Amino acid sequence: MSTIPREVGAGVTFRAIACLPAYPAPEWAVSLILRGPGQIDLVARTGDGDNHEFHATAATTTDWAPGRYHYAIRASAEDDVVTVETGEVTIAPDLASQGAGFDGRDHVRRVLDAVEAVIENRATIDQQSYQINNRSLQRTPLTELLKLRDTYRAQLAQQKRARKGGGLGPRYKVRF
Repeated sequence: MSTIPREVGAGVTFRAIACLPAYPAPEWAVSLILRGPGQIDLVARTGDGDNHEFHATAATTTDWAPGRYHYAIRASAEDDVVTVETGEVTIAPDLASQGAGFDGRDHVRRVLDAVEAVIENRATIDQQSYQINNRSLQRTPLTELLKLRDTYRAQLAQQKRARKGGGLGPRYKVRF
């Protein structure tokens, strides 16, 4: 299981506990390195027992640039430095600092909504292409739009299952 959640909100307190039995506190120091739209470095403090705790206040995270980051958790003791975990995390924008008109949809939702809008508008347009003087317009065939819509619907459904903890594949009920 990952130490760092898949999404972290800017403008709210960030706290994560690193349980690393092979690198216990206080013998080992642990740091979190995030690289993406911004550069974020956190040093863990000694948590409960041998654990390490990453903590950043809401005042600190409000300055974190939103976007997708790659991260590494590194443990160090004397001359030894070991990477103990890597992954990706998304930093969501601070909702309190967003103005009117903020679009909080992710890529999948925005594209799906756009494709569905094109399909909906296509019902009122008969021509596939047309030309006026030296300019021409050719529309994407409806069959391709429907395939694209189905692809993005499947991705959205997968995201929803993952959020609910059901992204582990098919489940089978067994009764005895």
